Amino acid sequence: MSASHQKRDYSLSGPEGKLAQERGLASAEWYATPIPRKRMKELMQRRNGPAIRDTVIWLSLLIGFGYLAYLSWGTWWALPAFLAYGILYSSPGDSRWHECGHGTAFKTPWMNEWVYQFASFLVLRPATPWRWSHTRHHTDTYIVGRDPEIAQPRPPVWKIIMLEIMHLYAGPRDIKRMFMHCFGIIDKGEKEYIPPAEYRKTFWESRVYVLIFAALIATCIYTSSILPAMFIVLPSFYGSILVLVFGLTQHVGLNEDVLDHRLNTRTIYMNPVFRFLYWNMNYHIEHHMFPMVPYHALPKLHAEMKADCPPPSPGLASAFKDVVTALLKQRKDPTYTIERELPATAQPYLVGPTTNGGMKDVAGMD
Repeated sequence: MSASHQKRDYSLSGPEGKLAQERGLASAEWYATPIPRKRMKELMQRRNGPAIRDTVIWLSLLIGFGYLAYLSWGTWWALPAFLAYGILYSSPGDSRWHECGHGTAFKTPWMNEWVYQFASFLVLRPATPWRWSHTRHHTDTYIVGRDPEIAQPRPPVWKIIMLEIMHLYAGPRDIKRMFMHCFGIIDKGEKEYIPPAEYRKTFWESRVYVLIFAALIATCIYTSSILPAMFIVLPSFYGSILVLVFGLTQHVGLNEDVLDHRLNTRTIYMNPVFRFLYWNMNYHIEHHMFPMVPYHALPKLHAEMKADCPPPSPGLASAFKDVVTALLKQRKDPTYTIERELPATAQPYLVGPTTNGGMKDVAGMD
């Protein structure tokens, strides 16, 4: 299951995408834990209540800490106050963007769309392009040349990881794309997953974003202060640390080019505060295997799947340690992969398609 020693091309327009198609890895059928149909229908039920409650709590905390940050401006207390505000701005913004993009957080569609658009702006992600990027990520999870959301190549690029502590790699890249969209330009990678019918919507969303940027800059100039930007846009940079940590622990260090989410995705047990910020995305194997199950039902889905999955990481610190260890080893050996044993109650790992169209398990058995 290890990748080749030869450095691979992770772009969506390179040879790896074509190779993935030839190998039957693109838009393929993935392994799914057997769950009774009736139980799955129960788990997939969408509800407005949990998401409304959590959104009200989130926005109340954001406003409250924002007010404390405002009062602390000009003092040393501004450092912890704005850090707390930035984390509440970025991390829930990322998880709300994610879940509402799936359309599962709320039962009412317009509620999903409004929160999705709002959260997309908070995390500086062009809404429509990222909706389609994430669709491809779920269709071809960590298939090299197909998945636009592979967090790190092999060997890892440490400069990008360091920049992303302050969102200084993906943030400027997405802002650049917004300006390109304003002039009707879609870059080569985006053309691989954004349908042409969505281009017009993409252009107008980015024009709205850029108008907000212009208004913010004008306000800062008018007030002769950076303070307005400390509440809008800049928190996506200075408050991004948990976005990076959560993101790296989802898949990094695990397998590429397999068709079993148990091999390329990590579930982590987290404390209630992190689970609230992350909206239960710590149950990441469960989410990838059954993405139409709402975030509030993921703990119940985890209970249904536990006997068929590798043991979860016992905490965020443990998972992050595994990720860092894997990244350090992949500097010298890009083929290094964390292999996790399944419990005796689990079905064997399924790696990929066989020549006869079936599936092969981890030992290569048909």
